[in-house]
Amino acid sequence: MLSPSRKYKDTIYEQFARIGKAISSPRRLELLDLLCQGPRTVEVLARDANQSISNTSQHLRVVRAARLVETEKQGLFVTYLLADEHVCEFYRTLRTLAESRFADIQRVTRDFLEQRGALEPVDQTALLERVKSGEVTVLDVRPAEEYRAGHIPGSISVPLEELEQHLADLPRSGEIVAYCRGPYCVLAVRAVELLRARGFTAVRLEDGVPDWRAHGFDVAVGEKPA
Repeated sequence: MLSPSRKYKDTIYEQFARIGKAISSPRRLELLDLLCQGPRTVEVLARDANQSISNTSQHLRVVRAARLVETEKQGLFVTYLLADEHVCEFYRTLRTLAESRFADIQRVTRDFLEQRGALEPVDQTALLERVKSGEVTVLDVRPAEEYRAGHIPGSISVPLEELEQHLADLPRSGEIVAYCRGPYCVLAVRAVELLRARGFTAVRLEDGVPDWRAHGFDVAVGEKPA
């Protein structure tokens, strides 16, 4: 017969394991990553994660059962959001732990970037300081709703699909820094490719808004600047 202390510990660790089970799917981790950018409907999540609405709904039910996400009803639509900021902090900690333990992450990322035009390494620490001090033009190339939910102060919202239309509005002199959802988001990679092909000096900031916040920097909320 199990002792009361053993039953107690088994119960506690079983509760901890609920989180592990909930995030055991790569697709569910991607959904949490997307929700770190801001609330969104299942339709938008399905679009951004490139999967069906039914599969997205199933994954969301699992993470909701683990109390990692919550829902809000707005008319006919249900909006999903993180239960609180600790969930995003947890996801980022999991990501950085995996980066420190698995060399394949760096290898796959390096190979992808080289195939996309050999984007040279950038001193991210120095780049962060230039962004923070306003020395460069910063483009947020995520969808506009993500920009409104939170963005780097001073950045300009130019969603990737609209970038071609706004090239004439961008300065030809000086450096342009594009950022999106974080180090594994490809929106900023594609933006830098386009900008360089059109003759701009452009680099990618690996950090997304959650990383920016984790550095202790302020995050702005609201509409894009005029």
